[in-house]
Amino acid sequence: MSSHEPMEPLSPSYLASDLFGYQAALTDEESEIILRVRRFLAEEVAPRANEFWEKGESPRHLLPRLAELDIVGLGYEFDGRKPHRKVLTGWLGLEFARVDPSTGTMFGVHSGLAMSSISILGSAEQRDRWLPAMRRMELVGAFGLSEPDGGSDVAGGLSTTARRDGDDWILNGSKRWIGNATFADLVIVYAKDEEDGEVKGFVVEKDFEGFRAEKIERKYSLRAVENADLYFEDCRVPGANKLENANSFADTGKVLRLTRGGVAWSAVGVMIGAYEKAVAYAQEREQFGKPIASFQLISDLIARMAGNVTACLGLAMQVSQLQDQGVYRDEHAALCKTYCTTRLREVVGWAREIMGGNGILLDYDVIRYFVDAEALYSYEGTSQMNNLIVGRGVTGFSAFV
Repeated sequence: MSSHEPMEPLSPSYLASDLFGYQAALTDEESEIILRVRRFLAEEVAPRANEFWEKGESPRHLLPRLAELDIVGLGYEFDGRKPHRKVLTGWLGLEFARVDPSTGTMFGVHSGLAMSSISILGSAEQRDRWLPAMRRMELVGAFGLSEPDGGSDVAGGLSTTARRDGDDWILNGSKRWIGNATFADLVIVYAKDEEDGEVKGFVVEKDFEGFRAEKIERKYSLRAVENADLYFEDCRVPGANKLENANSFADTGKVLRLTRGGVAWSAVGVMIGAYEKAVAYAQEREQFGKPIASFQLISDLIARMAGNVTACLGLAMQVSQLQDQGVYRDEHAALCKTYCTTRLREVVGWAREIMGGNGILLDYDVIRYFVDAEALYSYEGTSQMNNLIVGRGVTGFSAFV
């Protein structure tokens, strides 16, 4: 190999950025699924990712194609099909985020947050009622927990209320930042029961009277995710739409514990997307008569980026492997989320730096990763709140207010 030839991937099926060959942990069947999705993303998502990001619209035309890929709800049991490993579903999140974090979020909100709420907290009847159609993307889901005036105090600070009225429930209040909600058929809504003060979960259908969703405008991170404000004004929800096993915030936490680790996988995907663009640019861009990859300062940044990608991929992989073994610990998911999204900010910043002025042009993709990283850094718990979860797990003492 000559000095200017890049290192070949460990396997033709591996990403060049997977320097330690973590993909080897996937089975042959899992690798086939990943490669199928990778081709789909390259052919059908990448060419129009900037277009939808610039318009601030979700690529809804992809929903039927996602159903055809047969990757929706892989983590859940359907028609005798066993749930796939968290390692596979996590890696799928990486592949989506590597190409377009917005499309990955649209898919993840539906297949992850919404479907897992029903799968984990719904009754057998409720799972049979909604999940098959959601798997076929005939029903699209959203997840309504965040509120306009709430944030890290969500565990005890929900202002949206639920009141029992005969066999029905009456919801009042509002939610904010709810992805997919402008076009979702079903929104999982968490509200505080006026009677006992506990958080309960409900499946609100888009045509329920007293419910409306308004798209949030002027948003500059994950622009192709249609986040919405939700309003509930004496919204009547049938008793059959109250999730049977969603009766406290601890129950809600069962969903968040799984999805928080998924954010780390997405963060690794965004890192890889920005890293790959920056490496390719450094190999092609010439200054002073030679590619900038030959300059020490550029090489140093690329090495730092590679280190962050490799370390964070290993961390996400291990958390998923532990979960596949039945080990679910809040501090594992929290550490993975906070560490990976913090390193993500470094990587997208260095990628933009390598590209200089071109780094702020959408044509070169990196500015999209740069801005989208801010949403991943903030949602599913801020870095500081996740650090408190880790600290509590390590010391046994809670430092929460």
